[in-house]
Amino acid sequence: MAQGLAEGGMARAATGGGEDLLPDRPPDAFEQVSAVADAVLYEGYLLYPYRRSSAKNRVRWQFGVLFPRGWVEADGPVVPGVSGSADSWYQQTECLLRIRQPGSAAVRVRIRHLQMQRKQVEETRDGRHHAVESLRTADGTTHLTFDEAVPREREVEVPLDELLQGGRTVPVVAPAGVDVEPLPAHAGRVVRHRDEVRADITVTAERLSDDLCRLRVRTTNTGPAPEPRAARDEALRRALIATHTLIGGDGLEFLSLIDPPTDLRVLARSCRNEFTFPVLGGGDGHVLLSAPIILPDHPQVAPESPGDLHDAAEIDEILTLRTMLLTDEEKREARATDPRAAAILDRVDTMPQEVFERLHGAVRSLTPAAPVPPTPADRPAWWQEGADDGLSPVTDSVLVDGVPLGGGSRVRLRPRRRGADAQDMFLAGRTAEVAAVFHDVDGSVHLAVTLDDDPAAELHSWYGRFHYFRPDELEHLEPAGCPDEPSAPAPAAAQTRHTTDSETPAAEAE
Repeated sequence: MAQGLAEGGMARAATGGGEDLLPDRPPDAFEQVSAVADAVLYEGYLLYPYRRSSAKNRVRWQFGVLFPRGWVEADGPVVPGVSGSADSWYQQTECLLRIRQPGSAAVRVRIRHLQMQRKQVEETRDGRHHAVESLRTADGTTHLTFDEAVPREREVEVPLDELLQGGRTVPVVAPAGVDVEPLPAHAGRVVRHRDEVRADITVTAERLSDDLCRLRVRTTNTGPAPEPRAARDEALRRALIATHTLIGGDGLEFLSLIDPPTDLRVLARSCRNEFTFPVLGGGDGHVLLSAPIILPDHPQVAPESPGDLHDAAEIDEILTLRTMLLTDEEKREARATDPRAAAILDRVDTMPQEVFERLHGAVRSLTPAAPVPPTPADRPAWWQEGADDGLSPVTDSVLVDGVPLGGGSRVRLRPRRRGADAQDMFLAGRTAEVAAVFHDVDGSVHLAVTLDDDPAAELHSWYGRFHYFRPDELEHLEPAGCPDEPSAPAPAAAQTRHTTDSETPAAEAE
C-alpha cells in the first residue's frame, strides 16, 4: 500500500527552539507512521489504469485540499466537518495530551502536503517551442502533458509552556519554480512549472488540569486567491494538497479520541477536528497522525503489500492482477503519464511469484471458537442441500438480555468500542428496527436493521440493503409509542452547547 517518497525528497525546514532541549530524543518518532503517512500523501494521486486518458484520472486531488479562502468561499463559507474530502481553506486538529515532564515538555508538529506541478510538453518547430498534449521522440518514448506533484514538509518544535502562554504561528512557503528538461535530438522539451503556495501553522495549547492539555494545530492557506470563477484545476496550483499533520514531542503522551479513558470521554468529545481527524500512531502514544482520511488508532501498512497503488480502498491482489492485464499500448501510455505510474508497472511486471502469492490474504488473529451444538442427525451439514430448512430470517428471533428480538423489534445500536466497523461507530446510540435474523455457517447470528431516522429506510428494505449487528451490540426498546420506552439520551456534549459533525466521531460511542 505504501512506498517511499518521490524522488527529490521532501523540502524541510525546522523552526523554533527545541533542538537543544531534548538531547536524548530517539532518532525520529515520526518514522513509526511514515509508511501510513506516505500512503495518505499519495492516496488517489493516480488511479488504475494509471493512464491520463482514463476518466477517473481527469478529476484528481480529492483529500485534504486547502485552497485560498477567497476562491473556495466565493459562493459561501465552508461547512466544518471531519470529512477531509470537502474542499476548505483550513484544517484544524484538536487532541488531548498528558504532561509527563512539566517544565521541559515540547511539542513537535510536521505539516506535509503536495504542491501541484504542471508538466507541459513542448515540441520544437521552426526554431520555436509549441505546447502540445503529447510528443513521441526518435527513441520511441512518448511524453505526455500532465499534472504532477512535489511533496513538501514544514516542521516546528515549541516548548509546551510557550504554547500554554499564547502559542506560535509560523509560515509555510512552497516556492514557485520552473524546471526545463530538454528532449533527445532537439525534439522539444518538458517544462515543469510550480506556483508559490503559502500557508500558516498556528499551534496553541489549553491547560485542562495539572497534567492534561488540549492541543490545537490549525493550518490555513494564506496565499492570494485566483479569480472567484477560475476553474478548480487553476485554483489547485495555489493549494495545499493531501494535507496532513504529524504531532509528537517529548515529555508528553497523546490520548486516543476514538477510545479515550472513561473519565475523559466528555473532553474527548469536545475536541473539534475540522477537515481532518487525529489517531494514535506507532504503539506507545507518543505520535499522532491527523489525516483527511479517517483511520483507526495505530494504523499500519499490511506487511504483505510490496508498494503503493494509490488506492487503499481497493484490494492489492485485484489491482495487481488488473495491472498485469493491461495491453502493451495501455502500459506505454501509463508510463508516459507519470513516473509513479511507471514505477507501479515496473514493480508489477517484475513481481516474484512468492510476493504475489502473499497478496492473496492473511489471518491477523484467531479467537477461540465457541462450542457448536451438535448437528441433529436428521439435519445435513451446512454446505449440503436442506441445511437451512427450518430457518426463516423474517420470523426467527434471538434472545438479547432475555428478550426475543426478531423482525419488527425496535432496538438501540450499541456497537462494540473495540473492533467495530468505523461506519458502525457513527451509528452508536441511534434507534432502529430489526428486519431479519441471519444465522451464519459458523454458528454466529447477525441482525439486519434499518435506521428509524433514515428517509430511505423503506427503499433499503425493499431491495434488502441493511446494517448488520451482533446481538450483543443491540439494546431492546419498547414498541414506538409505548409509555415505558426509554427516551434517547442526548450526546453528553450537547447538554452544554451545540454539537457539530466536526467533533470527535466517537461522541456517541457510549
